[in-house]
Amino acid sequence: MDRAEKREVVTALHDVFAKTGVVVVAHYAGLTVSAMTKLRSEMRSAGGQVKVAKNRLVKLALEGTDAKGIADLLKGPTCLAFSPDPVAAPKIAVKFAKANEKFVILGGAMGNTVLDARGVSSLADLPSLDELRGKLIGLLQAPASKIARTVNEPAAKLARVLAAYGKKDAA
Repeated sequence: MDRAEKREVVTALHDVFAKTGVVVVAHYAGLTVSAMTKLRSEMRSAGGQVKVAKNRLVKLALEGTDAKGIADLLKGPTCLAFSPDPVAAPKIAVKFAKANEKFVILGGAMGNTVLDARGVSSLADLPSLDELRGKLIGLLQAPASKIARTVNEPAAKLARVLAAYGKKDAA
């Protein structure tokens, strides 16, 4: 890799660290190519990405970003998983780590907060942004449906009473 390519990698990683919601750092030594491809496709389907880059280049890219605290985690064969949604990357990474013991989560960063492995796991337990939106919409719609049911109930009771009197007179 020549200097121009290294500059491009550093610039691209710097943009990633500046714009993403969360970054997860993990060791991947011993993973097969097919396992790594599976991780990449799962992360891509969740809206994130997995990158493997030289630790020195990643440390250069971290300078001047909120995630600069994860520089200490970059030792050995590390990969970075990141996503704009603060829950997507940790959720996929933790799920993948449970299925593959060779994939070890070291920690990560969310904004300027540095997370250890337990922090990433607890972040993975949170509901995703889409799930939270669905719950919020459900909560907003619930009062309206309850009001509609309450307003319609007296008319339904009256209809049932009239139907019962009609059946009684017919008998």
